[in-house]
Amino acid sequence: MKWHELTIATTEEAVEMISNFLHEVGAGGVAIEESGTLNKPRDTSLGQWYELPLNDIPEGHAVIKGYFAEGTDMDDLLLRLKPRVDQLREFDIDTGNVTYETLLVDDEDWANAWKQYFKPVKITDRLTIKPTWEDYEAADHERIIELDPGMAFGTGTHPTTSLCLRTLESVVKGGEVMIDVGTGSGILAIGACKLGAGKVLALDLDPVAVSSATENVSLNGLSDQVEVRLSDLLGVLREGDQEGAASAAKIQPPVDLVVANILAEIILLFVEDVYEALKSGGTYIASGIYKNKEEDVEKGLKKAGFHIVEKQRDEDWLAIVARKP
Repeated sequence: MKWHELTIATTEEAVEMISNFLHEVGAGGVAIEESGTLNKPRDTSLGQWYELPLNDIPEGHAVIKGYFAEGTDMDDLLLRLKPRVDQLREFDIDTGNVTYETLLVDDEDWANAWKQYFKPVKITDRLTIKPTWEDYEAADHERIIELDPGMAFGTGTHPTTSLCLRTLESVVKGGEVMIDVGTGSGILAIGACKLGAGKVLALDLDPVAVSSATENVSLNGLSDQVEVRLSDLLGVLREGDQEGAASAAKIQPPVDLVVANILAEIILLFVEDVYEALKSGGTYIASGIYKNKEEDVEKGLKKAGFHIVEKQRDEDWLAIVARKP
C-alpha cells in the first residue's frame, strides 16, 4: 500500500494546531520534527542520550508530515486545509512562511519506522517514559510510564508534556483527585498516578484519544484509578448538575487538581470552568503556553480569581501553577 506524504514547513508555535487539522482532514498518521540546530543545547542532566544528529531546521521552526491513503484527493484536501492554517494568524499564532509538499511513499517507509527512534526517556529523576516494545531495567526509585502512542500522538518528550510532568512532580503530594483536560495518550493522567495521585478523570473530545488513553491506562495497570471519558470539562460540570444521570462520570468535581496541557487560546476559553471544578485551595496546572501568550494567560487566570503560585519553563514554553483561594 502507498500513502500520500504531505510535508508542511511552519513554526514550533503552530505545530499542535496544524497537527490537529491534519487529523481532522483524515491523516492516518502525523510525524513532527522540530528544530535541532547546533544553537539548541541538548539536556543531558538526567543521563539522556541521543541517536539522531542535529538537523538543519531553523530554530523556532518545525516540519510536520501527514500521511493519507493513496486514493485521497490531495488537491481538494489542500483547498480545505490551507484556509484553516492561514486563519491561525487571526489568533496571533505565528505560522511563519508556510510551505506544502506532497509525495507518494510506501507503507513501510513510515508506519513503523518511527519506533526505532523512540527509546526510554528520563523526564525527571523519578519518571521515565518507556515504549512498550523496549526493554528497560528501572532503578528502585523510578516510576515507569508504559506508552504506546501510536501514530496519532507524541512520545511525551515535547517540551509542553515533559514540562507538565515535571510540574506535576512538584505539585502532587499524594491522594489527590485530578482532572486531566485534553488527555491525548493519557500520559499526564498516568504520570500523576505514578507520582501518588489517588484518582484521575481523563477527558478528551477526540474518540481516537479516548481509545489510546484507555489502552495506555490499562498497560500501566491503572484502570481502577483513571477514568477516561469522551467529554470536555464543561460537559462534566453539567453532568454534575443532573442528579442520577446514568452516563455521568464516576469522578465528579470539585477536585483537588486540574491539569490542561493545551494551547493558550483554548486555556483561556474555559478558565471559569476550571475555577468551578476545583475545591477551595485546589491547584490548576496550565501548560502548553508559548512565551508570547504568557501575559494573556496570567491575566485570564487572575481575572477568574486564581492566585499565581509559580511558573515553570522549558525552552519557549511554560506551565503556570495557579491556586483557587
